[in-house]
Amino acid sequence: MATAAAVAAAPPTLDLCTVLIESKRIINAHSRHFLALSVLFLLPLSFSLTVYPTLQNLLSKSSTSNSKIFLTSSVFFFDQDPSDFIIAKNIVLSLLFFLFVSVFALLSVGSITYSVLHGFYGRPVKFKSAIKSAFASFLPLLITVFFVEIAVSAISLVSGFSLFLVIKGIELLGLELQFSSPYFIGLSVIVSIVLVLTLVYLQLNWSLATVIAVVESSWGLAPLKRSSFLIKGMRGVAFALLLFFGFLVGILLFLTSVSGVTLGIGTSRGWKTCGSILQIVGTSTLLMLLLLYNVAAHTVLYMYCKAIHGELAWEIAEEFAREYVSLPFDDGKVPHLVSVVYT
Repeated sequence: MATAAAVAAAPPTLDLCTVLIESKRIINAHSRHFLALSVLFLLPLSFSLTVYPTLQNLLSKSSTSNSKIFLTSSVFFFDQDPSDFIIAKNIVLSLLFFLFVSVFALLSVGSITYSVLHGFYGRPVKFKSAIKSAFASFLPLLITVFFVEIAVSAISLVSGFSLFLVIKGIELLGLELQFSSPYFIGLSVIVSIVLVLTLVYLQLNWSLATVIAVVESSWGLAPLKRSSFLIKGMRGVAFALLLFFGFLVGILLFLTSVSGVTLGIGTSRGWKTCGSILQIVGTSTLLMLLLLYNVAAHTVLYMYCKAIHGELAWEIAEEFAREYVSLPFDDGKVPHLVSVVYT
């Protein structure tokens, strides 16, 4: 009969740097594997995010200049407004873009999370198994993200409806509240701040939901509840990750838009220049790396949260029975040491 004992050490220092360093260690240890997954899933995603605004702008301009020619040459669209044709093209493009981004985002999360988990344990990381995990976890991830979107939409609608009720209540009291008045602006700002803080809080609580959907094969509300439990005591690190990657991605996209205006990428000829092509390739590559490290960091954070809650030690004890196991956190970063003894 086997018994396992967990020996606790001094409280560790778990912060943003710790998570990023561990993520970097895992990625560097399997660099070719993660490069292949990034090129397969993340590069199309980052490329589409980079090119979509330019493509939309080009299609809008070309539609504006050529819509009358297309419409007059077609019997079916002869009596249609050219603006309707432009709007329809933009809607179709937006739907295709949303579908493309959603599919590749979910596939990348499934494959990279699986690979980081195995790299964390020191197991062999296989490309074929990662691809299988990507498709196996696609539906659970899709359902989980759908529940998140429903919750976010419901909270946003409640906030908007609350603002509407307040305005109607003021009008019933015989007071006039104009949209340009400072009172209305102040009330709108307060509601917006409360909404943003609520959404950020939910984002922190659910930051591990996608990882849980892949690792624990759960879906729907279960990963959200599980994430809210595991993230306790680690919301500061989750918030640091949110700010870190959000800031870097925001700065990258901002610089891309500024340089795009300078190079004239939004014009019919500007995107064909050597400078614009290099700018798109460079932005797509950097964005791909940021997305890779973002998924890896949240997977590592999930493992740290399990270790803090005392779950990781028992898993390692079961997997590596009869062996003395030290968790892969250098310099005593996590206070869990597992020793399996047979009696």
